[in-house]
Amino acid sequence: MKSLMLACVLFLSCVSLAAGAGEKEKEKVFRATVGSDGVQRVEVMGGSYFFNPNHIIVKVNVPVELIVRKESGIVPHNVVVKAPEAGIDFDVTLASEPKVIRFTPTKVGTYPMYCSKKLLFFESHREKGMDGVIEVVE
Repeated sequence: MKSLMLACVLFLSCVSLAAGAGEKEKEKVFRATVGSDGVQRVEVMGGSYFFNPNHIIVKVNVPVELIVRKESGIVPHNVVVKAPEAGIDFDVTLASEPKVIRFTPTKVGTYPMYCSKKLLFFESHREKGMDGVIEVVE
């Protein structure tokens, strides 16, 4: 009986933690500047259902380097932007070691950025709030 009670308590704790983790993060805006080498660089941290920053502003027709990494933990995450019409098209698995994503945006607009991971019957990471935008401006 004790083990059943303990199992129920653990299950309810996990469910409540998962529910709390899904709360939408505040918008964290980062406006990239062009470095002396002509490249816009942005560091992005992904983790427990968030991206920081989650609103990235870059200039059109200027190369971009996103340096992406994941906070420590066992939950897998990725970062996805599918906008080939704007020169932005990637799906990269996040790791604790930084990875560099290079692209040159060719069209002004706002493009969704998200984690596409999902565990069985739970909400996807995107539905839990792990999303944002890349905004391309003049």
